[in-house]
Amino acid sequence: MALTSYQLDVVSAESRLFSGDARHIRVTGIEGELGIFPGHTPLLTMIKPGMIHIMKDNGDEEYIYLSGGILEVQPKVVTVLADTAIRGKDLDEARALESKRRAEEHMHNSHSDVDYAQASAELSKAIAKLRVIELTKKAM
Repeated sequence: MALTSYQLDVVSAESRLFSGDARHIRVTGIEGELGIFPGHTPLLTMIKPGMIHIMKDNGDEEYIYLSGGILEVQPKVVTVLADTAIRGKDLDEARALESKRRAEEHMHNSHSDVDYAQASAELSKAIAKLRVIELTKKAM
């Protein structure tokens, strides 16, 4: 009989954000977008700042912001070890917009490649948070 779900654990240094059955997830690895379905080949990869989209076994969806980390896929268990992870419903939209504005301003005023790269990384994180907020609102 084919597997229809797997155990998913999403944890950060602060807490366990999700532990339960999932039909599939979408997450951004260092090589690009990954879709993990039941029976996926074992895998260990770094993940980029962005989000994880979880399709729960009951059909509900959840979005969690990830600042980066590691994804491990085993035959019946998938684990996301995140540097920082925040549920979409717990993100502050005003704060994310302010972070985006500051990062854009910093990019325009940067005087070295290091400053520009740091501002660009901060901008990517702010945009990812805003995307998670948007998708979480749609899923509710």
